[in-house]
Amino acid sequence: MPIDLNEHRRKQQNNTPKQTPPNNENRNNGNGNNNGRNNKGGFNMDSVPMPNMPSGKFLTFIIFAVIFIVIFVVARPFVIINSGEVGIKVNLGKYNDVPLTPGLHFFVPIIQQVIVVDTRMRVLHFSRNEDMGSVGRDDQSVLRNDAISVMDSRGLPVSIELTVQYRLDPDKVPETIKNYRVSWEQKIINPVIRDVVRSVVGNYPAEDLPNKRDEIAGLITSSFETKLQATPNQPVIFDSIQLREIVLPPMVKERIEQVQAAKQEADRAKQEANALRERAQGRADAAIIEAKGQAQANQLLSESLSQRLLDLRQIEVQGKFNEALKENKDAQIFLTPGGSVPNIWVDSKSKQRTTISNH
Repeated sequence: MPIDLNEHRRKQQNNTPKQTPPNNENRNNGNGNNNGRNNKGGFNMDSVPMPNMPSGKFLTFIIFAVIFIVIFVVARPFVIINSGEVGIKVNLGKYNDVPLTPGLHFFVPIIQQVIVVDTRMRVLHFSRNEDMGSVGRDDQSVLRNDAISVMDSRGLPVSIELTVQYRLDPDKVPETIKNYRVSWEQKIINPVIRDVVRSVVGNYPAEDLPNKRDEIAGLITSSFETKLQATPNQPVIFDSIQLREIVLPPMVKERIEQVQAAKQEADRAKQEANALRERAQGRADAAIIEAKGQAQANQLLSESLSQRLLDLRQIEVQGKFNEALKENKDAQIFLTPGGSVPNIWVDSKSKQRTTISNH
């Protein structure tokens, strides 16, 4: 049992005989005032109160409390699960099937441990190193892998850059981690997406890939989703795939540029030919319209020059001549060849020549 220090000190003081210093007696005999001051104001160890030391039981309690706090801080038998995460409690290597929800959870160190798993939306980039920079360094939900290298239908190398978005099913996290461990993405996502891209892109020649980009992206998305659904326990919830870039070999890229340039030249020549044809067609149409108009005019003129009309016109002109002869009997009348139109008559008195024509 621990010793009480106050009790021990009091016993020592009681057992020690009091001794009077000789010098003090001589000084007291010679000077009563000094004696009075020494008796009243002198320092006496016995009069100083000693601090109360804790008792043995209380000291034991303090020691155990300190040890418990140290163990609690060092061992950390608790874990805080944030929103967007779930926890898996492992008891001596056995996974608990019920995931831990966000909040504070305690466990027994050494015997138990808690694995915290992120269930937020994860973004996986497949791209060239120089294109991504620092993507994913600060955010653990954003990951990066190298671009997917594939062969086209003729064996030419092609690089595919895309982004996959997905997340773990929170209710199936314990089973997923038990089967695939914490590196589940390297066993479920990466091999599946690479296999799908190779199987889809390998059916096309490299020069057709840029023009059929949307078709290829749709095939990759549907095939990847189908394979994920075929995974045991279906641990991953698929969101989307974005096909960002198709990197062609330099030889194929140059040939595609040449084909595009030739196609543009052919389109320009076709447009010029169409313009020339339209202008020629316009001139031909104008000539046809003009010819039709002339034919219609000739037909109308031909129809208008009937024998009855000519006879009528001759009678009208003859009437005018008769009127002129009544006014001037000396007038001379000449009939021009071709009939009665036109007729010319001359007034012999005025010597004035007049032409009467009727068309």
